Amino acid sequence: MSGKEKLSDKELIYQLDGRPSFKVAFPLGFQHVLAMFTGNLAPILILSGVLGLDGVSRLRLIQCAMFVSGLTTFVQLYPIKIGKFQIGAGLPIVMGTSFAFVPTSKTLGAKFGLAGVLGGAILGSLVEVVMGIFYKPLKKLFPPIVVGSVLITIGIHLLDVGVDYFAGGAAAKATGDYGSIANLTLGFIVFFTIILLQKFGKGMWKMSAILIGLIVGYIAAFFMGKLNFSQIISTPFFGVPSPIIMPWNLKFPIEAVFSFATIYIVAGLETIGNTNGITIAGFNREATGEETSGALLANATGSIVAVLFNALPNTAFGQNAGIVAMTKVVNKWCIAMGAFVLMGAAFFPKIGMIFNIMPSSVLGGAVITVFAMILINGIKMIAKAGFSDRNLIVLGVIFGLGLGLGAHPEAVTGLPPYIGFLFKDTVACVCVISILANMIFPSDSNEK
Repeated sequence: MSGKEKLSDKELIYQLDGRPSFKVAFPLGFQHVLAMFTGNLAPILILSGVLGLDGVSRLRLIQCAMFVSGLTTFVQLYPIKIGKFQIGAGLPIVMGTSFAFVPTSKTLGAKFGLAGVLGGAILGSLVEVVMGIFYKPLKKLFPPIVVGSVLITIGIHLLDVGVDYFAGGAAAKATGDYGSIANLTLGFIVFFTIILLQKFGKGMWKMSAILIGLIVGYIAAFFMGKLNFSQIISTPFFGVPSPIIMPWNLKFPIEAVFSFATIYIVAGLETIGNTNGITIAGFNREATGEETSGALLANATGSIVAVLFNALPNTAFGQNAGIVAMTKVVNKWCIAMGAFVLMGAAFFPKIGMIFNIMPSSVLGGAVITVFAMILINGIKMIAKAGFSDRNLIVLGVIFGLGLGLGAHPEAVTGLPPYIGFLFKDTVACVCVISILANMIFPSDSNEK
C-alpha cells in the first residue's frame, strides 16, 4: 500500500462517511464488538437463570441478542427515512442489550414468565417512540446541564461495572476468586497494554489499542489456565437465530407495561446522553435534534425487534461511546464491520462462545478507562453550560438527591411507593431530578 493510500485511510477513519480499506476498518470495528460482547449477553444470561431456561433456549436467546444488536447498529449508522421522520442517528452508535431492564425483568419474570416480560417490554416501548417523534419540542427539557449530569452518572455507574469485571465478575464471586492476584494480574496486563499503546503507539497500533489489549489479555488468560474451551466444543457450529416464544403468545400484564414504560424513559435519556457524548468527543458539538430524534426512534424500533426475537430491549452502549471518545475514530464503515461480525456470529454460535469465554478481568482491564471517558464527556457538557450560581444550585440538587440518595435506596424506605421507586435506580433518579431541578430553577436571559 502506498504512502498516499495509507494517508487516505488515516484521514477517512476520522470522517463520518467514506470506506477505509478492510485491513484498517475491520480491527477498528472488531474492538467495538469485544468491548460490548459480554455486556450485550449478560442481561440475557441473568434473565435465563432467573427463569430457569434450559441450555438450548439460552443459546437461542444469545443468538437473537447478537443478531438484533448488529441489525439495530446498522440502522443507527445508515438511517431509514419514513416521511419526515428518520429512524437512526447516522452516527457511530453501537447498540446492545440494555442492563437498565434487568432488575425489572427479573421481578416481572418471576411473576409473569418470559411471555409477560416480553409483552410488557413491547408495549412499554411506545413511550420512547413518543420521545423520538416529539424530541424537538421536548428538547428544552434536556439542556446540556441535564444531559451532562446523566452522562456523569452513567460513567460512574459503568465504572462500578468495570471495576467488578476487573476483579473477576460474578463468576469469580461465586467461586471465591473475586479480587484474586490472578484476576488483578490479567486486568492490569490489559490496562497497561492499552495505556502504553495510547501513549507511545503510532498509526494502527495506537488506534487499535483496545483490541490489542484484549488479545494480549486473552493470550495471557490461556497460559494462566483461565479459558474453558469445553463450552466451545459443546456448542453447535451453525444455527439460525429464532425466538422461543412467538408474538401471538405474548402476555401484556398492566403492571409489566407501566414498569417497562418507566425504564424506557431512562433508556431514552441514556441514549440522548451517549449520542451527545459521541458528537462532543468526535465532532466537538452537541447532537442535532434530527440526530437525537433518530437515535431514539432507532432505539425504540430496535427494542421492539429485540422483543420479537425474545431478547431484552436495546440501548446505545456507553462503552462504545467511550471508545469513540478515546480513539476519535468516527467512521461509520469501521463500526459497520463490527455490526457485521455481531450478525454473523449469531449464525455461528461457536464464534460467539469464543468471545463469551473471555475472562471478565480481561474485559475489565480494557473498559475501565473507556467508561471513565463517558464521565469526562459529561463534565465537558456541564462545563459548557457554565458554573453560574443558578447552575451550581441545580447541580447540587441533582447530585445531592440523585447520586446521594439514589445510590442508597435503603435510606428512603419510608417514602411512599409512588415516590420511593425513583430512588431504586441511580441513573433513573438523576434523570428525573435533573429535569425537575432545571424546570424549578429557570435560567435567566443571560444564561439562555
